[in-house]
Amino acid sequence: MTRLLLATRNAKKLAELRRILERAGVSGVAVVGLADVPEFPEAPETGATFEENALAKARDAAKATGLPAVADDSGLAVDALNGMPGVLSARWAGRHGDDRANLELVLGQLADVPDERRGAAFVCAAALVTPSGAETVVRGEWRGTLTREPRGTHGFGYDPIFVPEGETRTSAELTPEEKDAASHRGRALRALLPCLEELTI
Repeated sequence: MTRLLLATRNAKKLAELRRILERAGVSGVAVVGLADVPEFPEAPETGATFEENALAKARDAAKATGLPAVADDSGLAVDALNGMPGVLSARWAGRHGDDRANLELVLGQLADVPDERRGAAFVCAAALVTPSGAETVVRGEWRGTLTREPRGTHGFGYDPIFVPEGETRTSAELTPEEKDAASHRGRALRALLPCLEELTI
């Protein structure tokens, strides 16, 4: 059994990768998180792009643990805000991880933007780094529009204000299975599947 480190303490992300591997029929890979390995210093996210941040996190994790490591960096790119908050999504309102404040700041910034110009995309870059030094970086995007009021209780971050293309519900109103099938993170992780399958050979 190959241990694969997903460089996160987010239980929802761990469960998502496990579900994706299971659905794809990839056996022989045991996904573990940062809580399952000895602690190591984690570099701050200072990259200008999602790809830079994901790769830096995966490199740190693989080097510190000797395990193949996957890391992701994701966020919301709003058309009317020139692609912001982007890599600053988790700390847009100033404090890292204050989902409600971040979401309300974006809604405030878009208050005067008409419905037809409220396009946005969730973006996720995922990186796989192996102990041998092989590196793969992929990107997933999920297009949609932003509502004027939050709706739904599933998910986290900006999910309550994001309506995916072809949907009337926000991503916070989708089931976890529906979200996995369509989301930016699901798309990026599925793009890594061929490389993850090679780990079992």
